[in-house]
Amino acid sequence: MIAIIAAIVVMFSLSLARVPVVFALITGAITGGLLAGLGLQGTLEAFNQGLGGGAKIALAYGVLGAFALALARSGLPDLLAFKLIKTLKSDASAGASSRNKVKYLVYVAIALAAVCSQNLIPVHIAFIPVLIPPLLGVFNYLNLDRRVITCILTFGLVGTYMLIPVGFGAVFLNDILAHNINIYGAAYGFHIEKSQIPQAMLIPVLGMFVGLLVAIFFSYRKPRQYRDIKPQASTQSIAGEPIQVEQEAAPKIAPFTLYMAAFAVLATLSVQVYTESMILAGLVGVAILSFAGIFKWSEADDVIISGMRMMALVGFIMITAQGFAAVIDATQQVPTLVQASVEWIGDSKGLAAFLMLLIGLLITLGIGSSFSTVPILAIIYVPLCLQFGFSPAATIALIGSAAALGDAGSPASDSTLGPTSGLNMDGQHDHMHDSVVPTFIHFNIPLMIFGWIAAMIL
Repeated sequence: MIAIIAAIVVMFSLSLARVPVVFALITGAITGGLLAGLGLQGTLEAFNQGLGGGAKIALAYGVLGAFALALARSGLPDLLAFKLIKTLKSDASAGASSRNKVKYLVYVAIALAAVCSQNLIPVHIAFIPVLIPPLLGVFNYLNLDRRVITCILTFGLVGTYMLIPVGFGAVFLNDILAHNINIYGAAYGFHIEKSQIPQAMLIPVLGMFVGLLVAIFFSYRKPRQYRDIKPQASTQSIAGEPIQVEQEAAPKIAPFTLYMAAFAVLATLSVQVYTESMILAGLVGVAILSFAGIFKWSEADDVIISGMRMMALVGFIMITAQGFAAVIDATQQVPTLVQASVEWIGDSKGLAAFLMLLIGLLITLGIGSSFSTVPILAIIYVPLCLQFGFSPAATIALIGSAAALGDAGSPASDSTLGPTSGLNMDGQHDHMHDSVVPTFIHFNIPLMIFGWIAAMIL
């Protein structure tokens, strides 16, 4: 079992040292394979065989990126952001007596935008540099602590895909979590249904919601002063063009374009729910936008390639993680590691659940992506959960929670980098102190607690 431990330690250490995650995964896989006696050729063969397991997921991510960029060409996200910004600015200037009302309206609006970015209009974090910088003046007027905005954004980005199997949620819950649990559970006769996953993940997400309430009503409820500095248009939109953070006029969009963009969103959701294929759903959405003339047919290659490029890094990490997991499997040391863990822990399911969550936290903090760490966790955690007698629902909750810990509080996660990109447009929001530390405290700790509770009662 030394090979498995060494592979994970090398991968984790390199990730924390800011070595690109793809290289860290490859180096860790080679280290584990060589220590297990597979030899360089055998290690590479196992790694290459595992790469195919991540192809579907990476392609789904790429297609979502293409759809997000095509949708951005329609102007619908910009128009929605403009309407929201105009409403909030108007309400904020109504008078000091309405500040409290406007403050909570801001919270709700930003939370809804984050939720919709994962499921309804799957543009991921691309909406943040469009929506947040123009609202910085509103935040300053209301004396809002930007750390609470970070927590709201991160909760919407992470909690949504952990619970709702639509859009990015379908990729995480169905294509990654269910797929890997069933793949590595097949040898033990263990199988879960996709319908079981949302119910199992409800308790961990409830923990994140409790952490969000603590952030809003206790941790960051006191006013915080910021200087009024005009944001610099130094961030690029998902279309690759500089964002004008001070928009005075509404984007001019033809009604037909808006109708077709809305129709594309509805069609994409319908196809995804009916077929359970995010790849087909994304292609349908792109096709509708193309046939509607939102972008020229001659520009189709550029739109699709640019959109896929936006998600390429995450896709490559997912593919590489599958190769890493395949090498771990090829070492044939997983049963030994599981047995040694059982002997060391004893009969305590509570201690076993805590250690699995703790190890998951360490691994995912290094990689920074819950989507990419599920294969690494599932290959070890599925047999370990079976050995300790955890139910299918408890197994789902443990692996899902352990994976989400990285997205919720890692310095390298999109869910913390995204909020920082919008809130630091005027240079007054520190990534580590104002994004990472608040999300770690208010989401990672509750995820550990509520993930453990879910494992014990489900």
